[in-house]
Order: sequence, then C-alpha cells, then structure tokens
Amino acid sequence: MPEPRFLLLSDVAAELNVSDSQVYHMVRGGELPAIKIGGRGQWRVERAKLEEYIAGKYAETAAWVRDNPLSDRETD
Repeated sequence: MPEPRFLLLSDVAAELNVSDSQVYHMVRGGELPAIKIGGRGQWRVERAKLEEYIAGKYAETAAWVRDNPLSDRETD
C-alpha cells in the first residue's frame, strides 16, 4: 500500500519525534509548508514537502558543523 500523499500534523510530529504543538508552530511560522483543507480548515503537510524540509535541515546542520568546528576543549 502506498504511503499517503498528505500527513496530519500529528503524523509529522511522530515522523520528526517532536510535539504536535511544535509542528503547528513550524507550519504557522512558515518554516514547514502546509495547506488548510476542509470546512474546519485542518492542516495537512505533503509528504514531499516534509522530505524537502528534512533534507534542508540536514544541509543546514552540515553547514553549521562545518562553520563551528570542535575545539580541543570539546573533544576531551
């Protein structure tokens, strides 16, 4: 069975191992693209957008690590 194209915020939270509230703030703050659907305006995150977000975070972290090498003090 194929994975669903759109995820609930709770599904995203489980994938990222963070709280539902953190995902909601990521969406509302524009950090993670999402859409509102239905009469009650429920949020959905497209799986492809979540994967792009994760890839971006890997790149962001790699740049940070490159720009902030460990000092001798931190390796002891």
